[in-house]
This record gives sequence, structure tokens and C-alpha cells, in this order.
Amino acid sequence: MTETDFILEQIVDYVLETSITSDLAIDTAYYSFLDSLGCAFLALQFPACTRHLGPIIAGIQVPHGTPVPGTQFIEDPIKAAFDIGILIRWLDFNDTWLAAEWGHPSDNLGAILAVTDYVSRLHPQKQLTIKDVLIAMVKAYEIQGIFALENSYNKIGLDHVILVKLASTAVACALLGGNRQQIINAISQVWLDGNSLRTYRHSPNTGSRKSWAAGDATSRAVWLAMMSLKGEMGYSTVLSAKKWGFYDVYCQGKPFVFNQPFASYVMENILFKISFPAEFHAQTAVECAIALYPQIKDKWDTIEKIILTTQEPAIRIISKTGPLNNPADRDHCIQYMVAIGLLFGQLTADDYEDNAAKNPLIDTLRNKMIISENPAFTKDYYDPSKRSIVNSLQIIFKDGLSTEQVTVEYPIGHRRRRQDGLPLLLKKWQNNVATVFNGDQLSKIQQLFEDKETLMNTAVPTVMDLLIKPS
Repeated sequence: MTETDFILEQIVDYVLETSITSDLAIDTAYYSFLDSLGCAFLALQFPACTRHLGPIIAGIQVPHGTPVPGTQFIEDPIKAAFDIGILIRWLDFNDTWLAAEWGHPSDNLGAILAVTDYVSRLHPQKQLTIKDVLIAMVKAYEIQGIFALENSYNKIGLDHVILVKLASTAVACALLGGNRQQIINAISQVWLDGNSLRTYRHSPNTGSRKSWAAGDATSRAVWLAMMSLKGEMGYSTVLSAKKWGFYDVYCQGKPFVFNQPFASYVMENILFKISFPAEFHAQTAVECAIALYPQIKDKWDTIEKIILTTQEPAIRIISKTGPLNNPADRDHCIQYMVAIGLLFGQLTADDYEDNAAKNPLIDTLRNKMIISENPAFTKDYYDPSKRSIVNSLQIIFKDGLSTEQVTVEYPIGHRRRRQDGLPLLLKKWQNNVATVFNGDQLSKIQQLFEDKETLMNTAVPTVMDLLIKPS
């Protein structure tokens, strides 16, 4: 009998046998849960997002169907996972993880919510609770994040949502009742898929697929899990097989590297996007811009140049000159985000839309920016004891005077600023949920969600039914 790739065994051991005992991880998962749903509610304000929602065949009726929060759609768990995933991810405002590979672990919530709701409706005598959701989130975050620490898929041209698919498949299969072999079979299929190219994240092809790629990955995960439960076989050496395995095809024969076991590290150290929907490498740059805004307001024509000093990943991923073709292009341009912060003292999702982008002052300021790497910033970015995301900004005026150089090392959503950030995160949630609900329903939602202990002990379908948008 062929020996199974060790990492497949490690994943299934973690998913089935590891208990989550970290109070910090569960507490952080609670805030991640609120924040992710809040991001989903805010995304419902954008037609480019909502056109993707709803059953593939309009009007189809689904027994034991899952509600899509903030809508009236009741769907099968595969499409529900897609819709929940796309809503959470659309505005690039959900939590994130930066390492050798970056990504957004809350993308996995699409699969987790869809499956826990579906299973609970199918077996009403043993419904899962929101605490089960939070535990599943911790495990999905951990699988995605630990893989990302030392293994970079973007460097071989693959999109980071490969890890969303992996984590969601493992957790979804377990939640559906999969046994050890069924989970191994399911996650082996993830590597066989080949996975998405990163083309849609980079100029000149940056486009809206980057906003639904995670929904695609998390829904595919549910499908693979359900296929496995129906008896579909697995592929025990999908990674290590000579010539045809993932390592030889994509990684020049080199196996994945891991520097720590699966536990709860990723959830405990997750990065929240609190103040504005900006790609995370630019979060501190926007903070710098907003800090300088009072000094340069209405003085745009007196500016000679804008000195932006950053880390290497920001330059590689989000530094762009020239035309920006759509919101997906703009929300991954550090110069655009900084320009908005300097012009308005804030940055919102609406600032990426076409009407906002017509403001000629945005490109005027972009063209004045000089961006460069500070090697010390890059070093601290990769330092496991720091994981900082540093940016500095200084304005030089035509008369030779200048502002001070403003430097922000850790964004407000970083663990090192967690206590300052959590009240703001809760306010973000409250603002976002109020974009969809009002009156008694809004009050009931807020009362339940802001009582952590009660929420954790509430059945998933009870929560999901509360989040159906009224007709």
C-alpha cells in the first residue's frame, strides 16, 4: 500500500484530534466572525458584487437550504459558500495574514457557515452552535496561515486562494462528518486542481475576479468535501509523486517547509483591517497620509514631491504608476490609497469607484510620489518577533520646506495594537450591520452578537435566520 504524504496526515490529525484550548484564539475568532459578517453586509451596497449572488438557476428550491446573510437567498451549501465568501472578500476589508504567502483566512468562513448551517438543518436534533463555527475558524485559519509562513505560491505563479481551498476542504469535510480517510481523499483533490493563476491580481490584467476568487475556492472546497463523502477516491502521494506530483510540477521537486506545528497561532496573531479597506501593505501608509492631511489640506499646488518609504512586498505587490482601470486595480495601488488619504483625510470603499477616481487631483498627487524601499522595514516585516508593516511619508514643498517624516510601524489592526483596535473593530461592525438592517431586527442582531457567551451557545440556523433581510 502506498504511503500517504506526511503533510496530508498532519492536516487530518489536526482537524480531527486537536482541541482548541486557547481562550485568546476563541476570543479573537469571535471578533473575526463579527468583522467578517460586517464586511459582507457592507459589500451588499455594491452592485458589482451583488450581481454574483443567488442560485445558479433562479427560483430553485433547496431543502435544508442555507440563507445568505443580508439577503433573501436560500441556497445549497456549495453556492451559499460562494456567496458568503464573495461578500466577505469583495471590499478587501476582511482580516488578513502576511508571511511568505499572504491571504485572508476569513475567506474560509464561507464554507464554515454554509456547512454548519446545512448540517444543523439536516440533523435538527444535534445542531451545531456558533462556538463550533469559531473552533472551525481557528483550525481553518491555522492550516492556511502555517502553510503561508514559509511557502510562497505566488512566486510560482499560483494565487494564494489555493490555501483557502485547502483549509476549507479539510474543515468542511470534518464538519460534514468525514472520517480520516475521507478527509485525506478530499484534501488530496485540492492539490490535483492545479489552482488559479495570479493574473487577475496584477497589471495589466487586474480585475474583479480577485474579489470572487476566494468565494470560488471556498465553494469548491465544499464540493470536494461532499464528493469525498460520496466515496470519491483520494491520491495519497499527490504532492510527492515523481514527475506528476505537485512538488515536481510546481516546486522544482522541493517539498513544503514548516517551522511549527498546527495549534492556534494564526488566529491569535491575525491582522484586522479596521480603519479603511486598503491592501494591508498600505495600511500604515494611509495612516501616515491621514496624519499629514491637516498640514496640507488645500495646499496641493504647493507640493513639490511626496516621499513614500516602504517595505519590499509593498513595492512588489501594490506599487503602480499609469492608468488604473477599475476599483480592483485602485484598491491595490499604494499611491492611489495614499493620495486619497492626503486629499480627504479618510479612505472608504466608495473612493475606489469610477466616479471618485475621476478627481484629477488623485493623479496629480500620484505623479508627485517617489517610492523606495527601506531594507530595515523589509527586515522587520519578515522578522517573526515583529511582523511589522512599516511605512513612512513626508511632503516636500516647492519653497523647500517640508512636513515631518511620519512613520507608522504597526497598523491599528495588528496584535501589538489589539487593545486600541478592538473598540474600533466593534464600531466598524455596528456601522456595517446598520447598512442592511434596522428597527427591531437590527436591535436583536446587535444584542445577540455583542453578547459573546450567548452568541457562542446559539445554534447556527437560529443566527442565520436572524440575518435574513426582510422583504
